[in-house]
Amino acid sequence: MDAAVPQGAVLATAAEIRFKGRRGPVQALAPTDLALAPGSFTALIGPSGCGKSTLLNAIAGFAPLAGGRVTVDDAPVRGPSPAVGVVFQQYALFPWFTARGNVEFALKRLGLSREARRAQAEEALAEVGLAGRGDAYPGQLSGGMKQRVALARTLAARPKVLLMDEPFGALDAQTRAAMHELLLRIWSTHRTTVLFVTHDVDEALVLADRVHVMATNPGRIVETLELGDRAARAVAEVGPEYLAHRNRIMALLRHAPAGDEM
Repeated sequence: MDAAVPQGAVLATAAEIRFKGRRGPVQALAPTDLALAPGSFTALIGPSGCGKSTLLNAIAGFAPLAGGRVTVDDAPVRGPSPAVGVVFQQYALFPWFTARGNVEFALKRLGLSREARRAQAEEALAEVGLAGRGDAYPGQLSGGMKQRVALARTLAARPKVLLMDEPFGALDAQTRAAMHELLLRIWSTHRTTVLFVTHDVDEALVLADRVHVMATNPGRIVETLELGDRAARAVAEVGPEYLAHRNRIMALLRHAPAGDEM
């Protein structure tokens, strides 16, 4: 790809998704426009059933569009791609593989040599703070460590876009705060384009530069908040701007009808 072409630019134009329901088609996502600039960190927040995960899955190439289009660096998304990495809430680690083995397995589709896979896996594990733990099996790791392995598995492929669907939702508050710091440190180093789905208002405000608030029936973006020059990165740094953004999002969520997660 030409070096002048932006890396990790995501553009959804009138992207629409429908599912088959018992009584006919269900519009899970209304025609939606979304632009992620290369190296940006964006959060999607909203009630269950608002289409957050549906929109993320469309960008990942997991959910076919009923209308519109999604592109990554101007290339249409027609299915999963090594350029787009995904981290889910469930770690989805193979229990019979070590931490290193789980990362190496994900690299096999890239056609790398065994030595190159081993080197990239070790590098990725070290980056998430698991240097020296490559021989541990998932059953020997805490929840936070398992999510670190899942993150390393995705980062090892060096994607241009990182999609994260409630990745820290199952972690306790202290571990989640540590994962926030880790993620921001990795993002600051690589400037991978990140789209982060969460139910947690504070998590969105701590991590993202921009927050899209979504509503249900059908799923759609109802408001976008620009958080300014790297808004407060920890709840301990709460200030007037942080509280104003938090109050606005909470007001939007209070008036949004609940539904089943799409």
